[in-house]
Amino acid sequence: MLQAADSWQPSLTARPMRESEFVSHDGTRLFYRTWPATGAAPKGAIILLHRGHEHSGRVAHLATELGLDDFAFYAWDARGHGRSPGERGYSPSFAASVRDLDCFVRHVSETSGTAVTDIAVIAQSVGAVLATSWVHDYAPLIRALVLASPAFSVKLYVPFARQGIALWEKLKGTFFVNSYVKARFLTHDPERIASFEADPLITRPIASNILLQLYEAAARVVDDARAITVPTQLLISGSDWVVRHAPQHRFYENLGSRIKERHVLPGFYHDTLGEKDRAIALAEVRRFIDARFSEPRAPADLTTAHIQSYTKDEADRLASPLDATSPRGIYWALSRLNIRLGALVSDGIKAGVKTGFDSGSTLDYVYENQPRGLGPGGRLIDKVFLEAIGWRGIRQRKLHLQELIEEGLQRLKAADRSTHVLDIAAGHGRYVLDAIEAAAVRPDSARLQDYFPINVDAGRNSIATRGLGDFVSFRQQDAFDGEGLAAITPAPDLAIVSGLYELFSDNGMIAASLDGIARAMRPGGLLVYTNQPWHPQLEMIARALTSHRGGQAWVMRRRTQEEMDQLVAAAGFRKIEQRIDQWGIFTVSLAERI
Repeated sequence: MLQAADSWQPSLTARPMRESEFVSHDGTRLFYRTWPATGAAPKGAIILLHRGHEHSGRVAHLATELGLDDFAFYAWDARGHGRSPGERGYSPSFAASVRDLDCFVRHVSETSGTAVTDIAVIAQSVGAVLATSWVHDYAPLIRALVLASPAFSVKLYVPFARQGIALWEKLKGTFFVNSYVKARFLTHDPERIASFEADPLITRPIASNILLQLYEAAARVVDDARAITVPTQLLISGSDWVVRHAPQHRFYENLGSRIKERHVLPGFYHDTLGEKDRAIALAEVRRFIDARFSEPRAPADLTTAHIQSYTKDEADRLASPLDATSPRGIYWALSRLNIRLGALVSDGIKAGVKTGFDSGSTLDYVYENQPRGLGPGGRLIDKVFLEAIGWRGIRQRKLHLQELIEEGLQRLKAADRSTHVLDIAAGHGRYVLDAIEAAAVRPDSARLQDYFPINVDAGRNSIATRGLGDFVSFRQQDAFDGEGLAAITPAPDLAIVSGLYELFSDNGMIAASLDGIARAMRPGGLLVYTNQPWHPQLEMIARALTSHRGGQAWVMRRRTQEEMDQLVAAAGFRKIEQRIDQWGIFTVSLAERI
């Protein structure tokens, strides 16, 4: 609960400030401000994220008022805000803005020499949802996270406004919604009210796609906050007219952080860190940041999450059979029957029933994405099947795989290294062969492997059809045989593991596989790996779909991104890049052997 403000008072002298730009993932140059550390012993960096509709100038006062002189401060103008380019209030997607943040933090770390482990983030409102989504999806190793009035659920006031916005966007495409919020409902501070009303850089409109995706991302990270282990402080404004309190409290209750604090600030409006009595809130922030940097970072060990964790509990529940006569038991029995009937007319469903919905054959069909079936009705059912959100995520994962395979080959070429590629479980090989054909750098060799003969035969046929047999081979081998992987020649410079580890709960198996890959590689070699930190249809998959393992139920244990990254790090790799789809389902990462 709320603590009394300490008696310390910051200097009112504004700190020196620099203006700069950084290049984000799509080449867009975004504006930011820097306040270098002024203390005698610099400790790290603090990144400030502004509210929706605002810009870095609106949080500039915090660099001085927090009084953390031993820290450099950085604050950006988010895409479409302030002095950053783009249509006002617009971004291609909420996920694109989260990736902007990932690029910004890496830029700060690389240009300042500050390790990510010595960076803290302080974020307000929409900025707080960006920060929370980034920490959930990318699992950065930051020191601390401070969230002020996160906009997990915006009060739109008009009945059914969200549903109306969604319908209108579906009919007409992206449009803009103007903010109804008056400055006097954001803060009691008359100077902040006046400056807000006079500020020409305030962005009143917000694009409909961003507003809707804000809700979706917020719901996901609130429900799955157990995945977040970064030390987190949550500040809740007690008289907030803009966002709802209940999701903020639910987020805190779900939060997986060992170190976490929640402070309710009575009478505060939405602009928590710009309120008239903000000294109360800033005292709590200052104390929390000082405490986190006064002790070593102590991350949670997630390498045994297959034995005890919330994702293990979730998988166990999904693996437990339902009473056949219960409403849920009957519902899922009917769902399984519908799938069997669909397999009579839909080629995609038929492939899933025959070989498993997680098989290489089914994934190859999903990648091909050409509805086929018995007559127009069968093709329509097949189209609906292929448009399931999980399959859309799979196809986006393929694009991200191709992107990071290309980047990996370019990095190896720039380092004047050989470019031998290894995929330890390629399925039919479509994604990796497409990537090789599209790459500007032709690999010296590419060795594809899979455990199942049906996949090996299909992959060899594809290699022959594409005319790649002079440098691409396909062999049968167990991807979890660490000794076999370690003995592969030529030694791989770029190893790929896609869609494999997600199918197996046991971290011991994954550790053995990664260890074999690491032992086969020289330092500087690269690893592309995938993960599934979240999925909106886990119960449907577990209750209705079958796997490639003898028709068993397809029960998946999710790995949080932090868990997967820890397994990769334990094998001797350092993550350097990551991609994630806009739904937060599949990640693709690039790591370097160290």
